[in-house]
Amino acid sequence: MTSEQQNPLAVDKISSLILRFSVPSIIAMLVSAVYNIADQLFIGNAVGTLGNAATNIAFPLAMMCTGLGLLFGIGGAASFNLHMGAGKKERAPYFVGNAITMLLTVGILLFAITELFLNPLLVGFGSPADVLPLARQYVRVTAIGFPFLILTIGSGHLIRADGSPKMAMFVNISGAVINIVLDAVFVLGFHWGMYGAAAATVIGQVISAIIAVCYLLHYRTVTLRSKHFRPNASHLAQICSLGMASAINQVAMMIVQITMNNLLKHYGAQSVYGESIPIACSGIVMKVNQLYFSVIIGLSQGSQPIQSFNYGAKQYNRVKESYLLAITVGAIVSIVSFLLFQIFPRQILGLFGSGSKEYFDFGVNYFRIFLLFTWLNFMQPISSTFFSSIGKAYKGTFLSLTRQILFLLPLLLLFPRFWGIKGILYASPVADVLSFAVGLAMVIHEFQLIRKLEVSEQNTTTSNMKVKIYFPAKKRAAKGGHHFLLRAFFTVSNRLLFIFQPDMSSQLIFDLILKLLHKLIQWKNCGIFFSMQTEGYGSVFFLIEADNQKIRHLLHLSFTHTIAKLLGSVIEFYTDILCL
Repeated sequence: MTSEQQNPLAVDKISSLILRFSVPSIIAMLVSAVYNIADQLFIGNAVGTLGNAATNIAFPLAMMCTGLGLLFGIGGAASFNLHMGAGKKERAPYFVGNAITMLLTVGILLFAITELFLNPLLVGFGSPADVLPLARQYVRVTAIGFPFLILTIGSGHLIRADGSPKMAMFVNISGAVINIVLDAVFVLGFHWGMYGAAAATVIGQVISAIIAVCYLLHYRTVTLRSKHFRPNASHLAQICSLGMASAINQVAMMIVQITMNNLLKHYGAQSVYGESIPIACSGIVMKVNQLYFSVIIGLSQGSQPIQSFNYGAKQYNRVKESYLLAITVGAIVSIVSFLLFQIFPRQILGLFGSGSKEYFDFGVNYFRIFLLFTWLNFMQPISSTFFSSIGKAYKGTFLSLTRQILFLLPLLLLFPRFWGIKGILYASPVADVLSFAVGLAMVIHEFQLIRKLEVSEQNTTTSNMKVKIYFPAKKRAAKGGHHFLLRAFFTVSNRLLFIFQPDMSSQLIFDLILKLLHKLIQWKNCGIFFSMQTEGYGSVFFLIEADNQKIRHLLHLSFTHTIAKLLGSVIEFYTDILCL
């Protein structure tokens, strides 16, 4: 049995694999979202609207951590699975080792940059003057956890690639539970405010990272050695290319969030809501929406190892099946989330503390308008990860840019000029519709390409097979003649070998068959060369040779029809001539 056959990614039922890999991934993403939401819940109730605004100002840095974790985590996992699926087991560990090295490196760099340039960063993120001190308190502490957070996010994908989705889930859950418990103790119990929430977050991240490292040191499918951790330009290039789509999606969200914070601050100051209320509401809406997106992204990440391995193993039907199942579940989740956001916006806002009438009015409008077409948002993340999973990183990257950068960002800059602060809200549903249309068109085209690969693979995998057509003769009691039972198995390749075995009892019949077949098969005009060789009276071999293009042309246009007509003519010949 081959390694491909032994690997459950190649043989297990797709729905079971999606369930096995996606559920832990969804839980892990939900837990990651809970890190920020938990802080916001406790801060909103303990500190108030300004505290909620402060966590929103800090949110772009959390997005940057997620983006870097996905860049090297998904990129490393996809590269690993593609090479394992293709049978390149010796090279596969380098992608895991290089990914781990880079996760640690970029985490330390982001921590250093944040601590050195904290004040200008927060101002650039759109912080109002009354929010800046609280945001500074929060980020000063949470930045310590950046290396651990990035390592945890990336390691989750590497652990899933090793066939351990439950462990990936446990890594994230353990940190989230600790974060929530310590939030309650530090914020509500000790009244440490922003510092307490930040400290709880960092402690949870450190513990998650320790658990992840312990697993990575004992990888199951391959053995990781020191040489695998040395950065290599070619390995890192492939990792980055395959992880770029998911990373850019996060970076794009970060850019949009920063732009929105500044626009909400500017146009909010010109409205009845002021500077801080729109930013606070935006933070709540975005983080609640992140819960919904966690399910969608979890589906895409859970299907990634299935798609990568089977694409590498050239099992294209399983690739398509896994994508279609993920997209179906994603559509259902999107519709349910849309209904919740439209029906219960005020109740959701109330979970994050009290506020003024203007606070709730703007928050309800934000939910209902900004997320009006959120039921279409399953297409982009699932499809962009799909392209990266099959090695089409450039397509995944482009699709990741569509909603946030190509559509939403220009509309955010344009619409407020006409409709003020509500123009910011109108931009989102328009971008959602446009990005859905682009994603759908790209996937349809890719499925057409995969279909061509399937046909090509069918042609090449049959290159050394033989085709046998048996003509056993049996006495007909009524007429005393012969009739012939035909059993045929056909393949097409560069080199075809047809073996015809007629009844040896009739030399005349045998000769007639040869003449008839030679006349019926008119393939010389297509550039296919025909030759014939007999071995006694027991069989005759027809050797047909052609280049791949001509064979494929024959297969698509006329092969099945030609064979059927040929066999029909043979049967008719025997019926009319020999069995009279």
